[in-house]
Amino acid sequence: MTGIGYDVHRFAENRLLVLGGVTIPHTHGLEGHSDADVLCHAIADAVLGAMGQPDIGHFFPPGEAFCKDISSLKILEKCRDLAAENGWKIVNVDSTLIAEAPKVLPHRGAMQKNIGAALGISPERVGIKATTNEMMGFVGRKEGIAAMAVAQVD
Repeated sequence: MTGIGYDVHRFAENRLLVLGGVTIPHTHGLEGHSDADVLCHAIADAVLGAMGQPDIGHFFPPGEAFCKDISSLKILEKCRDLAAENGWKIVNVDSTLIAEAPKVLPHRGAMQKNIGAALGISPERVGIKATTNEMMGFVGRKEGIAAMAVAQVD
């Protein structure tokens, strides 16, 4: 089974920028109740969708105290646990970050390692790509970051 995920967060001052569980130096972080890791959120929704489960908001409702500043790697661990509980095996994920800045590919290996560990799969089964939005729209105006992902489960 295959699932898709998409997420977007706007930039915010006085926040760390966390992508794939890696803190990346940048002038702004992303706004959100959790750590706002847009990459992990898109991957989580892809995995949940592949299993026919509701989206991450069902398991981690925005505004709930237990979600405040939670590492999004914990959200991926919940996806892994749900897969195991329901007889699914996560095969692989592929994702794309869409941002004008910062450069994220220098952090790709660390992100693959973090995401793979959280999902219980080899880092080689975690695809991470990056592109810009060619200066168009909210991403092009550097107002935030978007991410897309697909996941396969058996």
